[in-house]
Amino acid sequence: MSSQPKIHLDRVAKTYPGSRIPAVDELTLDVQEGEILVLVGPSGCGKSTTLRLINRMIEPSSGRIMLDGEDVTKANPDKLRRRIGYVIQQIGLFPHQTISQNIATVPKMLGWEKDRIHERTEQLLTTVGLDPEQYRDRYPKELSGGQAQRVGVARALGADPDIMLMDEPFGAIDPITRERLQNEFLRLQEELRKTIVFVTHDIDEAIKMGDRIAILGERSTIRQIDTPERILAYPVDDFVDDFIGTGSTIKGLNFQQVSGLKIPDYPAISVSDDPQKGIAALQEAGREWLVLLDDQGRPVRWLREDDLRGAAPGQYDGRGEELGDHLSPDDTLFHALELMVQSAAGKTCVVDEAGRFQGVVEMAHLNKAIRRAQYEARAHYEELERA
Repeated sequence: MSSQPKIHLDRVAKTYPGSRIPAVDELTLDVQEGEILVLVGPSGCGKSTTLRLINRMIEPSSGRIMLDGEDVTKANPDKLRRRIGYVIQQIGLFPHQTISQNIATVPKMLGWEKDRIHERTEQLLTTVGLDPEQYRDRYPKELSGGQAQRVGVARALGADPDIMLMDEPFGAIDPITRERLQNEFLRLQEELRKTIVFVTHDIDEAIKMGDRIAILGERSTIRQIDTPERILAYPVDDFVDDFIGTGSTIKGLNFQQVSGLKIPDYPAISVSDDPQKGIAALQEAGREWLVLLDDQGRPVRWLREDDLRGAAPGQYDGRGEELGDHLSPDDTLFHALELMVQSAAGKTCVVDEAGRFQGVVEMAHLNKAIRRAQYEARAHYEELERA
């Protein structure tokens, strides 16, 4: 990745005729190559205006817009827009054109040959999960909202632009389809590595989609710009804290994995062990619960001291509590929390690829992980202030 940002806004401002108050007030912002930068903020803060300034659908009143080091405020706006993919909430498909014709819009304007255009449209339909045989000759009115939004993304990718601008692209879709499209788009981004500026009013969508988030106040003033995990761990002021809302600490657990925890030994016995061994292990560890393992070392049940008394080796069926789902080292701490609150023991087991017992995650582990993330984020901003 180049040290030079892919997109650089240098004190960009926009004041509409008849207004003395700028919609965007001297915004300076960098977008790095291959990242998704999400602009999020309350309605009317200038998010969409900023997006339209980048591809010059509206002209800046002042400032410079740099793409790959070139000042595009002096370039031909039509040529500029052909370099940039653009996806909007309303999708904007041409109703009189087929799906393949919609996707071919920009390649055709660029003078691509018919065979190349056909190959590109077929490839993109496949990429966004729409069978070309089934969809290429349909019209937009024949598509569901989710399918139309996929075509909108495919059209934005038509000429293989380096940069994509996305304005509330999934905002008008039902929650289930929206989540599927978000996941599909993130999967595509892993392959394509486009530079993307993404606008949303939904902080949860921003957290999910963004490599970095810029939280904007009035007139597109940046209140905080950073990774989602750092913003969740350390909102810099009351505006950011209020905008993120309640539950930010819990949301931050999505960015930490079980593998990052230091998990101490936890008492466990095998089904073939004498129950007295389990009682001794519980008393020595000062624990309420231990883990019962099968002959392959896989966890099967939670047992307490009362469950062990009167049992015989190999005869633990029906004693204790069901274990529930297990964690793998790659699982998030948010998933760990979900399993813990469903567990009779208030904790959950970690297993390796073969399902063998590796340890137990408890609430204290999550508490330490949260406090560590907060400390590291605070230290980061204190260092920035000193620099």
